Amino acid sequence: MSDLLANLNPEQLAAVTLPPQHALILAGAGSGKTRVLTTRIAWLISTGQVGPHGILAVTFTNKAAKEMLARLSAMLPINTRGMWIGTFHGLCNRLLRAHHREAGLPALFQILDSADQLSAIKRLMKNLNVDEEKFPPRELAHFINAHKEQGIRAAQAEVYDDYTARRVELYAEYDAQCQREGVVDFAELLLRTYELLVRNEPLRRHYQERFRHILVDEFQDTNRLQYAWLKLLAGHDGAAPRADGACLFAVGDDDQSIYAFRGAEVGNMRDLEREFSVKNVIRLEQNYRSHGNILDAANALIKNNRGRLGKNLWTDAGAGEPIRVFEGFSDLDEARFVVDEVRELVRDGVPRTQIALLYRSNAQSRVLEHQLFTASVPYRVYGGLRFFDRQEVKHALAYLRLLANPDDDTAFSRVVNFPTRGIGSRSIEALQEAAHRANSSLYNAAASLSGKAGAAVGNFIRLIETLRSETENLPLPEIIEHLIEKSGLRQHYLSEKEGRERLENLDELINAATSFVQEEADTPPELSANPVASFLAHASLEAGEHQAGEGQDAVQLMTIHAAKGLEFDVVFITGLEHGLFPHENAAQERDGLEEERRLMYVAVTRARKRLYLTHAQTRMLHGQTRYCVPSAFLEELPEELLRKVGHTPAYVTQPSLPRREAGGASGLHQQNEAGGFRVGQNVQHAKFGLGVIVAAEGRGGDARVQVNFGAQGMKWLALEYAKLTPA
Repeated sequence: MSDLLANLNPEQLAAVTLPPQHALILAGAGSGKTRVLTTRIAWLISTGQVGPHGILAVTFTNKAAKEMLARLSAMLPINTRGMWIGTFHGLCNRLLRAHHREAGLPALFQILDSADQLSAIKRLMKNLNVDEEKFPPRELAHFINAHKEQGIRAAQAEVYDDYTARRVELYAEYDAQCQREGVVDFAELLLRTYELLVRNEPLRRHYQERFRHILVDEFQDTNRLQYAWLKLLAGHDGAAPRADGACLFAVGDDDQSIYAFRGAEVGNMRDLEREFSVKNVIRLEQNYRSHGNILDAANALIKNNRGRLGKNLWTDAGAGEPIRVFEGFSDLDEARFVVDEVRELVRDGVPRTQIALLYRSNAQSRVLEHQLFTASVPYRVYGGLRFFDRQEVKHALAYLRLLANPDDDTAFSRVVNFPTRGIGSRSIEALQEAAHRANSSLYNAAASLSGKAGAAVGNFIRLIETLRSETENLPLPEIIEHLIEKSGLRQHYLSEKEGRERLENLDELINAATSFVQEEADTPPELSANPVASFLAHASLEAGEHQAGEGQDAVQLMTIHAAKGLEFDVVFITGLEHGLFPHENAAQERDGLEEERRLMYVAVTRARKRLYLTHAQTRMLHGQTRYCVPSAFLEELPEELLRKVGHTPAYVTQPSLPRREAGGASGLHQQNEAGGFRVGQNVQHAKFGLGVIVAAEGRGGDARVQVNFGAQGMKWLALEYAKLTPA
């Protein structure tokens, strides 16, 4: 026991050894929350308070779940394979597999990833002759998922105009199509599980009595439905939690809640504290990642947010280096500075993998990538195409899905004519119409086709039936190898000029199946009944987190959202300009600026030793030069923590734009003329109307003027695009 609790700080120790009651652990960035969660589980088991099967631990990534299981295996002499530790989606999949009949699902139901869901929606809209320009499929997918994540079915959706009414109808049609085909999307996994537990009291009681301790990681990222699901399992299925309900141990950081656009509700933390009458709120504030100046900057920034639960990060690692701030004349100037600093850092011995270039928007990466490429600096854009998302892999998995479930129309549509077998678009349309009339799957409707189309589709049906027969008793890796050969996929890619890499990926899919079988040898019975279904669920739920190119000796580029949970010795936060970061959309959204500030807080706390903050006076975005104002976040950082790093002549890319003078106003505002216009001149603008020029700057294509348009306010306008006329 002493070894288990060794080296915990006082707050970590208090959290790990709490008596059996509800608790909220406010875990700051780099404060050891994974260690606390894992040690809490180990302590509960080793002290005999609960058995391994009485634990339910929920994470947001499979990587976190696997790390937790690995640590537990090292801490305790137990087999962790059967423990209920995983993501919300993974645990719901497990429960639905065990109770598919009660949930109204086939035993071998398939899971649609986001790309498959979009394909299913497009197919539905085509069958119903819905105009995709009026009802964009991606927007409809977002509409459906957002409602499901709120626990709202189509029948309960609010209708406030004809447009919304039609989207609700399409939501209902989509659900009916998924039910008919025996498939579920990600949001459906959670909603279907929640509905099953709500209506099936014996089943609900079974799991409530089984799980005596429920532990949740990254609680600030839960949405409304996820919180309702947790409440239900914890015995809060009435006006208040039952006295004999499970103990809910939630770990999170309201200052790192950055996924409101995905439905995350930071308010769930306060609701938990109130609804479960939480008496134990423990703050983990000692940071084991960053130097003091970085933490002081993060604390100073986030204190500007209202309604925080409150904590203050600190470290005993020392103040470290000041935070470097660079202002470029342009985004190209900024990128050159960043790349020159990266090269200097590498020369000084910093591994490239420990250098991260962060940005608010993916569009910002282009100029950084260009400069890295020009300087021959290896780099990797984090979030590249995932293995299970690659075309050839999805084709092979579609054949596998059809073997498991012939009613899966998304899989059918993907490979019915791939490799090409003479089934044209008209034949597909005829088949879809026949299926729609008969309210059946495409597979079952194939028999109703006649002529050339019927013969071609019939040959495909016979191919699938033959594959099913030939693979019936084969191990999973051999099933995949057989269908790659017999479906024609291997021959197709052999004939492609650049098919070698695709064939390597198909071989890797066989390897993945082999590893899966080995890893799942001790899987609980409810998941091991059908290895094909289990592997397909694994492909949909788990593999998406494995990024292409991991482990390469390369500088890491990523959005700040993608950086959450990661840490690096050196971090560059680029594009710190008003309208870019904080994003211009934040002003239109409730609490939008506070979410952006939390995002900045996450970015700052990714850095261990050195932090750069960079911005530019001008930036090329969407094909236009934008004149930029420094981000307000820079003003919220204490001056004593910052060191401004200046220009050198090598960085001057826009000589027509004067530099800012140290301690004085910008030289940009000392011109009286620009592009033929002068200060004091009346001008007319097509949108803003009549105005008067009050300032001018720049030359040629970079010339711009500031105009007072009265009721429309003050506007900076680039003369190349504004089309002003003298009034």
